[in-house]
Amino acid sequence: MKRTAHTLDAALRQLEAAQLRRARTTIEAFPMPGDRALVRVGGRTLIDFSSNDYLGLARHPALTHAMRESATLAGAGTGASHLVSGHGLEHERLEEELAAFTQRERALLFSTGYMANLAVMSALAGRGERALLDRLSHASLLDGALLAGATLKRYPHADAVAAAELIDKHPERTAVIATDGLFSMDGDLAPLGDLSRAARAAQAWLVVDDAHGLGVLGAHGRGTLELLELGSDDVPVLMGTLGKAFGSFGAFVAGKGELIEYLVQKARPYIYTTALPQPVAAASRAALKVSQAEGWRRERLRTLIERFRSHARQMQLPVGASHTPIQPVVLGSEAAVLEASQELESRGFWVVAIRPPTVPRGSARLRVTLSAAHTEAQVDRLVEALAVCCRRLAGKPAA
Repeated sequence: MKRTAHTLDAALRQLEAAQLRRARTTIEAFPMPGDRALVRVGGRTLIDFSSNDYLGLARHPALTHAMRESATLAGAGTGASHLVSGHGLEHERLEEELAAFTQRERALLFSTGYMANLAVMSALAGRGERALLDRLSHASLLDGALLAGATLKRYPHADAVAAAELIDKHPERTAVIATDGLFSMDGDLAPLGDLSRAARAAQAWLVVDDAHGLGVLGAHGRGTLELLELGSDDVPVLMGTLGKAFGSFGAFVAGKGELIEYLVQKARPYIYTTALPQPVAAASRAALKVSQAEGWRRERLRTLIERFRSHARQMQLPVGASHTPIQPVVLGSEAAVLEASQELESRGFWVVAIRPPTVPRGSARLRVTLSAAHTEAQVDRLVEALAVCCRRLAGKPAA
């Protein structure tokens, strides 16, 4: 159907009626420099349990100092793409440090994780070839396969057996298998060992988007692969972001030298866009150093995760099996999750309602994310508030 102003308005009204229309909220300020878990929204100070700043680095003074110093030398913008005149010294150093951090030959910077996934998928899969994706993989992996013109096949979530069966039907045409490492809405892990074996058997690329795992999982924060004891031969294409656990902005792809060089030559989302500002790259370099020097942040995060889960189970909250910073509280209906989010805000907590199409229909949820910036008292208060909300929604008397 042709899109006109009339049909667009009707579509927006349909979203509103279905309680699926999204709205932006302006974060007005970070009210207390010493408390990095607080935000100001609508004139009120709230405890933020929706950010992906898992290590509490986004407002770390080392990052802001690095950004300020770099801006003095390099300016605010790069003015061109990497292949014209936009590739600077901070980019070069960050790529080298990311390669060393992920224990790979080379790394390549992108402006966003979305662009990185578009680049990888469109460069490694083509028309007449097949791309296999986990049904809950990030939208950017899906869009990358569509951009490539590949035949897209999706296997049931975290089902490596089903993925292998799909591969066996046309192994010679299967070019790429792609999945999140740590899934952003459920907080569970992909079966990467089994997927790796299936990909090798078909001589296909295994692409892992570990945006939410890097910095958090594993003894050194190297992510899902470190946690599962997998190397670059097991997972040849690794994508990571710098705007979550590392508190900065941007993304990268890491792998063998020939893979990265091929992306430089062929990946349109890399070739045809302005390079990331050098001050942002400088902040990311500082974040890498802090995350390695301050391993206590990961330890503290793990402690808070288990504290939340233990108290949530005692309160009989509908939490899943995740042992990561992502703790979904699935309420099912759009109306229930919106009401719960609003009630939590009235009680001083910022917990965003997640609805379809971000999650499957019938699984609307509160996506609670924990950070090393939170205190134990803040986590305890959140669980108590969640319990009150859930009891009221279920028609039970509040404790």
